[in-house]
Amino acid sequence: MSLVSSYKSTPAAIKSATNTCRQATLLTGDALRLAKTLPDNSIDMIFSSPPYCMGKEYESTNNVSDFLAQHQRLLPELVRILKPGGSLCWQTGNHVKDGVVTPLDSLIISLLISDERVQLRNRVVWSVGHGLHCTNRFSGRHETILWYSKGNNYKFNLDAVRVPQKYPGKRHSKGPRKGELSGNPLGKNPGDVWEIPNVKAHHIEKTAHPCQFPVALPQKFIRALTEQDDLILDPFMGSGSTGVAAIIEGRRFLGSDIDPSYVAIAEERVQSALKGKAKVRAWNQALAEPNPNERVARRPEHFFHAKEPQEI
Repeated sequence: MSLVSSYKSTPAAIKSATNTCRQATLLTGDALRLAKTLPDNSIDMIFSSPPYCMGKEYESTNNVSDFLAQHQRLLPELVRILKPGGSLCWQTGNHVKDGVVTPLDSLIISLLISDERVQLRNRVVWSVGHGLHCTNRFSGRHETILWYSKGNNYKFNLDAVRVPQKYPGKRHSKGPRKGELSGNPLGKNPGDVWEIPNVKAHHIEKTAHPCQFPVALPQKFIRALTEQDDLILDPFMGSGSTGVAAIIEGRRFLGSDIDPSYVAIAEERVQSALKGKAKVRAWNQALAEPNPNERVARRPEHFFHAKEPQEI
């Protein structure tokens, strides 16, 4: 059975998506149009990465002013449809044009700072590890996710995303518990800097989408900020990574994309997740250490003759 509906049948598709019996609904169409169709307080969590307006194949503009204008219209609708206690998680990077960098999350913050319905809880840094090398500035190696809650009574399950302790044998050094183990047996808080490999050519999750983010990114937020059967929305779903994460975690998913070819990719991946066959890198998988015996990890001979930088 196809998960995809067109905007011609949006009212029926939305009714189906908000029914707990339907696990996933994928729509082909515009994000703002979808948001305006959804009822007030109907979504438990929104996780998405919007276009950065940098002239990619799926964009019609490369102006940061267009990014700002789009979000001036979209963000109020997203806050409206979010349930009290729900979470808005917005993943962005930098807009770069003619060597000038604009951190897009700063624009989102400026637009939401006066909206008393939502509060910024975290600015999570996603350390991607690899990317293009710059010669006239430091190479960009991170993006950010802004986590807003709608109200103060929000869901947060830290135990679901704890990571191994660096020093599990550490003990209290003073006070009434001096000498006792100080770490949580379930692991520690992962902090607000997450090292997750970005999706490049040999990544297990790679599709034809040019700017795909890993399933682990939304999955960690979904684990911590939602409960079973909650409804997750991604209005710019692209290759469907948020949908895959939602299904794996036993949540329901509603997503849309304006490009039918990406919707087809997302449907195939979400269908695989529904069958328990999704190809994903585990959210808690440790970073791979390079094998010193691999050719790509060995220092070439001519590197030894390169001049060291001069000390000042």
